Amino acid sequence: MTTNVKIHYAFLPHTDAEKSLAFYRDMLGFEVRKDVGYNDLRWITVGPVGQDVSIVLHPPAVDPGVTDAERETILDLMAKGSYGAVTLASDDLDALFDTLVAAGADVVQEPTDQNYGVRDCAFRDPSGNLVRIDQL
Repeated sequence: MTTNVKIHYAFLPHTDAEKSLAFYRDMLGFEVRKDVGYNDLRWITVGPVGQDVSIVLHPPAVDPGVTDAERETILDLMAKGSYGAVTLASDDLDALFDTLVAAGADVVQEPTDQNYGVRDCAFRDPSGNLVRIDQL
């Protein structure tokens, strides 16, 4: 059986909707596809212009079954940068790196040629999620 399966959404938690928008929309140039509020919470869908894959930035640990202790654990992991991650790619890694640095992004790793054949860099978004960027 042959099927056509695509990645449609990936989910990353956010702790501050406006700071997340500043990173993904303003620094990376992603378009905002949806911005949905419920009570004091926001789910924001962003993605690269011209591509049909999206990242949903969501409030962390809001599922009804999550306990307060579990929510605190998740928030602690996010603060340490150990909870969410995404890998992006660019055809000009060094120029994008310079743009993000100039905009004040939190650098984790400068552009590096890795032993396994990839040139990449890494940042943390405003919620602590690791954002790696590979050279295409």
